[in-house]
Amino acid sequence: MTPDQLTAPPLAAAPTGRGARTRRTPSPRLRLALAAALALAVVAGFLLADTHGYAEFVVPLRLRRLAALVVVGWAVALSTVLFQTVTGNRILTPALMGFDALYVLLQTVVVFAFSSQLLRDLDPRLQFVAETLLMLAFALTLFRWLFASGRYPLHVLILVGMVFATLFRSIASFLQRLIDPSEFQTLQNLMFASFTTVDEDLVWITAAVVAVATLVVVRRLHVFDVLALGAETATNLGVDHRRETTKVLALVAVLVSVSTALVGPITFFGLLVAHLAYQLAGTHRHAVVLPMAGLSAVVCLVGGQFVLERLLEVTTTLSVVIELVGGLTFIALLIHRARRNLA
Repeated sequence: MTPDQLTAPPLAAAPTGRGARTRRTPSPRLRLALAAALALAVVAGFLLADTHGYAEFVVPLRLRRLAALVVVGWAVALSTVLFQTVTGNRILTPALMGFDALYVLLQTVVVFAFSSQLLRDLDPRLQFVAETLLMLAFALTLFRWLFASGRYPLHVLILVGMVFATLFRSIASFLQRLIDPSEFQTLQNLMFASFTTVDEDLVWITAAVVAVATLVVVRRLHVFDVLALGAETATNLGVDHRRETTKVLALVAVLVSVSTALVGPITFFGLLVAHLAYQLAGTHRHAVVLPMAGLSAVVCLVGGQFVLERLLEVTTTLSVVIELVGGLTFIALLIHRARRNLA
């Protein structure tokens, strides 16, 4: 028996007889089906609402933004759940490794060294490839140096990643103070994720990368379930924990890099949808949690964009609202964990 079972109060006897009622919880498959139905309904509403009889013209224009929302949401959801699996901590996100901070630093250096006009004139495909490769190079070098070599445990990798993230933000903040105010206004728009000015070709390139990563994830779902049990247990079950964790971190780096290079940084969104997935899945199996996280991300992003544009009719950037809600979720999780540790 576990310590929780030893200290738990005795369960009340279940009522018996003809008048007894058995409380049944929905099965994981039913939960996934309901989440998929909700996601489809939200997507349909986003595409077809307020077309005013011009659906043949309006729907194709909305498809590009819908594709960006779905691809980025799915990538962020998968990367966050996988990162929490290998770290064993549900309040951590890949953003702690400095991806978002490095993206902002790259944009700041370009504007500081040249001008914001260069960012506007630069081929978006070249910019996308350069940003993705730089973030991947940083992440993979860090993983190989600190973890794959076997010299340091995983928590050292996370701490060093947090130090680099703080360093990148400090350098970016210093350079931003030296930039002309008009240039800084242009740069400020790049600090938040934007789904309105996404290049269509880049969306499909990102979708292809995310699709390949998803296929890899599907083939290794059983391995992720074992990794979630911890290093010692996974090793006893015949899984090379360090090697498999390195593969997962590389997969996370790919997903986060392409999604960040496509639309910009989304710091707390992954934490929000991962927490929703754990609550809604009804199980810890990755075969249910991962698709539930992806569907939750689609509902939050597409539904949030639909509410802002169609119902509230405001021009507020969706990522600002996401960061607010995600930040509040992060604080709530910290308070909940502190209370549980004190109990």
